[in-house]
Amino acid sequence: MTRFVVDCGVALHLASERIEVPAEHELLAPTLLRSQTLSALHEAVQRGEISAKVGLERLAHIWAMPIRLLGDAVLRRRAWDLAEQLGWAETYDAEYIALTQLQADAFITLDTELARRVEGIVPTAPIETLQTGSRRASPSSKQR
Repeated sequence: MTRFVVDCGVALHLASERIEVPAEHELLAPTLLRSQTLSALHEAVQRGEISAKVGLERLAHIWAMPIRLLGDAVLRRRAWDLAEQLGWAETYDAEYIALTQLQADAFITLDTELARRVEGIVPTAPIETLQTGSRRASPSSKQR
C-alpha cells in the first residue's frame, strides 16, 4: 500500500472529476482539510462558478472519500518547526508537509509553486498516480 498526503486542491479535483482512488493507495491529510474544502467550495458558489447544489454534492463526495485525517500534537509541532525552518508565516502548507514526513510515501498537490518549494524536503507525486492501481508509485523526490 502506498500512502499519499493530498491537499485541498487534490481533494477538490478528485470530487469534481468523480475519480475513485484504487484501494491500494491510502490517502492522508491534516484535519484542516475539512475547513479548507468547505471554504473553497463555498467561495466557488459565492463567485458563481458552481451552484450551491454542486458545491454541496462535491463536499459530500469529499467527506465520503477514504481520507484519513490526522492532527495530533506531534504533527502540529512538526508543522510549526517546518514553517520556522522554511520561513513560512502560515502553517497550513507546513501541516501537509509535516504529515508527509511523518506518515506518507509522497505528497500530491496541484499547486506547482508549493511542489517546487518542497523539492528535497518531501517526495512528491503527480495526481495521475492516484488513478493507477497495482503499481508502486514513483515519487519524484527521494529525500525526507
